[in-house]
Amino acid sequence: MEDVSATPIVVPSWWERGKHIDPRYLISGLITLVLVVAQFRYHMVGGYDRLLVALLTCTITEAVLSAFVRGKVVNLQSAYISGLSLTLLLKPQAGALIWFVFGGFLAISSKYVLRYRDNHLWNPTNFAISALLLAAPNHLSVLSHQWGNDLVTNLVIWTFGLIIVARIRVLHITLSYVLSFLVLNAIRAFALGQPLLPEIAPLTGPMYQLFVFFMITDPRTVVRGRKNQIIVVVLVAAVEALIRLGSDQNWPLPTAFNVAPAFLALAIVGPIAKFMELRRAPTQQRQQQLQGQQH
Repeated sequence: MEDVSATPIVVPSWWERGKHIDPRYLISGLITLVLVVAQFRYHMVGGYDRLLVALLTCTITEAVLSAFVRGKVVNLQSAYISGLSLTLLLKPQAGALIWFVFGGFLAISSKYVLRYRDNHLWNPTNFAISALLLAAPNHLSVLSHQWGNDLVTNLVIWTFGLIIVARIRVLHITLSYVLSFLVLNAIRAFALGQPLLPEIAPLTGPMYQLFVFFMITDPRTVVRGRKNQIIVVVLVAAVEALIRLGSDQNWPLPTAFNVAPAFLALAIVGPIAKFMELRRAPTQQRQQQLQGQQH
């Protein structure tokens, strides 16, 4: 009788080939999907001139700065991701295109200027949007619409998103944030006597989908180690919940905190966590070297 337990598990070849794909290509594919769905089903982009300006600004800035700083033009996938994200998320008054120029320049230049020990601390798009909201709250906002009750749209986005973050091994970051968001907002809704569904509805919107699948999982700015990554993302969710509570209680917060609490929470917690990790790194490496010499 054949030993079924000894039968090897067949892994689809496309899944195996996915291991060798640069994560940036997977992320850019996901953001492209979100943008296409947002435009063709809900006309949320607001004009292809925005897309053109944002992409040109990001790619040209990346090419020029990388050539100047590193002596060569680097892969422009990161610039492409930033351009798509800014196109979808930024909503300026009267559709002014200059904000996409400012946003693109801030996003890409932050990688070359705001650095510590040869690492940039902020996710480029998160930094640009947070900075613009703080600097010009009366001139622009961010996309916050939900997909509503369209189950198919949410199912497509979340299916592709979960597959991609699983492929690049950051699924635990996305799920930890989503779980923390649901728990903290459920507690907040109960404490304030508010209905639950409106509090968790933002997860069905493109802003949060980009946030949970791209910004908080950015390989360049997340800390190392699964445990540390989960701790940081829970802290991001906690700070976001605190900002939302402050808005409910009419705390004198800048408008940006009320408009995009998740973005501001990440812009505060993420760089601090990355800075602390980078600051400890040389000490930890030296201790490991000393331990190796002793053995």
